[in-house]
Amino acid sequence: MDGSVFNEGDDIHEYLAQHEKKDMLRFLTCGSVDDGKSTLIGRLLHDAKSIFDDQLETLGSDSKKFGTQGGEIDFALLVDGLAAEREQGITIDVAYRFFSTDKRKFIVADTPGHEQYTRNMATGASTADLAIILIDARHGVLPQTKRHSFICSLLGIRNVVVAINKMDIVDFREDKFRAIEEDYREFARQLDFETIVCMPLSALKGDNILTKSEKTPWYDGSALLPYLETVKTERKDGQPFRMPVQWVNRPNLDFRGFAGTVVSGEVRPGDEVVILPSGKRTKVARIVTREGDLAFADKNRAVTLTLEDEVDASRGDVIAAAGSPAEQAGQLQAKIIWMDEEEMLPGRQYILKSNNRMIPAQITDLKHRIDVNTLEHLSGKTLKLNEIGECNLSLTQRLVFDPYQDNKAMGSFILIDRLTNTTVGVGMIDYALRRSKNVHWQALEVDKEARRKLTGQKSAMLWFTGLSGSGKSTVANLVEKRLHDLGKLTYVMDGDNIRHGLNRDLGFTDADRVENVRRVGEAAKLMVDAGVITLVSFISPFANERRAVRERMEDGEFIEVYVSTPLEVAEQRDVKGLYKKARKGEIKNFTGIDSPYEPPVSPEIDIDTSEVAAEKAAEMIVEYLDRNGYLG
Repeated sequence: MDGSVFNEGDDIHEYLAQHEKKDMLRFLTCGSVDDGKSTLIGRLLHDAKSIFDDQLETLGSDSKKFGTQGGEIDFALLVDGLAAEREQGITIDVAYRFFSTDKRKFIVADTPGHEQYTRNMATGASTADLAIILIDARHGVLPQTKRHSFICSLLGIRNVVVAINKMDIVDFREDKFRAIEEDYREFARQLDFETIVCMPLSALKGDNILTKSEKTPWYDGSALLPYLETVKTERKDGQPFRMPVQWVNRPNLDFRGFAGTVVSGEVRPGDEVVILPSGKRTKVARIVTREGDLAFADKNRAVTLTLEDEVDASRGDVIAAAGSPAEQAGQLQAKIIWMDEEEMLPGRQYILKSNNRMIPAQITDLKHRIDVNTLEHLSGKTLKLNEIGECNLSLTQRLVFDPYQDNKAMGSFILIDRLTNTTVGVGMIDYALRRSKNVHWQALEVDKEARRKLTGQKSAMLWFTGLSGSGKSTVANLVEKRLHDLGKLTYVMDGDNIRHGLNRDLGFTDADRVENVRRVGEAAKLMVDAGVITLVSFISPFANERRAVRERMEDGEFIEVYVSTPLEVAEQRDVKGLYKKARKGEIKNFTGIDSPYEPPVSPEIDIDTSEVAAEKAAEMIVEYLDRNGYLG
């Protein structure tokens, strides 16, 4: 019986048993646009007899309608599934295909070649064991070839096939092949690949795909499919046991288990484990599955573990081998691939998701960007779409992790925008920053409550936000004067004043605005801790940063005052002449003109000074404070 195809009359159970025992290879195709990635996969599926008759029939009709081969079979259409892909003749999304031969099972990811879809390519590379990097024999090594090679190396792929494709167009010339091979190997010396195998191919014609081609007698290597069937990819064996907890399984009072998927190593009943981050030690009692208890569980097995002792663990915790526990840190160095149209802004708070744990995190420093063509380190303050950088991150909680080079599952993460919930970046952890282990919060004898009793008031942060000229500073000054007359301890932090000292090094780019608000938020929090009613008057145009400051405060300590004066009114006032200069282009990145302002959705107080006089607005704010118990 053919091990890859089920024929009528075959024993289905025997077929499935043979299929289950086959080794699995995950690989991706990548490279520059039009290098023939989709055509290669289509050819592999065809030659491996993994296409049904009705699919072949549909492929024939689609080739006439969408194909690029003059009515001949266009194998690329087997994987270019999106309508936009077929119409444009390019790959946009990552297409996954499964096929098998007598010797092996395969999952192949066809990734896009256009630079604008590099983020999709990184997604396909994240789970691959091997990469096929295609190069058009006519054009040689291109910038996107280097970009994809670097990303493959960065994501831990150590084995690559350099498929020099479309050799039929250059008459299968050996000198063309050797020149491209030499060029690629010279570039790849800087990468972490362990094996590089170069092959001359014609995916369209089938040369060196299933069998050796007579047209390349000078090539003494293997054809592609036989190589994929036998190649041994590097997998780290002997990794310590790790299982992130996905769910606490408690169907009744007599059973309590911790469900998750083993991401590395193996575990057996009786093994000593540690729950992280708590550090509690215990032993595994049972390994429970739907089919019954197991004697052991290894990588990629979904199980429920019961423990000998009553220990606390929740979603996001990690159960690890007690003899080789994972690291924990609140500050990390990592490499990040930026995947969002909106640029990365150091100081902005994102959500870091690693396995089942979600933690607020800030990119505190972009150490450098990486030029994917030369691998040079470039200076910069931000990362744009598809750019790669080495960054420092600060987390609000300690993360359980292993360095990415040691354990992909435990060393990888994604960054999520807090407002839109979109994935904006993917990261690979290099190591913990040592200072995060050595810096601790110093306990003080006099706390916030003691200071509040001394001042006879409930300290809070009134955050005035709005356009330039909306009346923020005017109203904040009047509020402070009224509170001062009432004998209350106050302080106004005004945007212009702060830029003369604490933030004198910051400009008005989006990145600098984010850092401006972050610093002021931290300073204002200290003032609130000191028992002071603190009035912060800043444009603070981004909702993300205002929300981050709010979340640093206790309930009721952050009072957002939206001075919602319309742009046209603020521009008419233009006391400082800034709008006029911005309209002339003399001032760049001016909020409301060529830089956005994101208005609050649910502020505690909303005041439009074009409708309410500043004195009346101040009175309304003081009444709010009195009514809610802030004035004693």
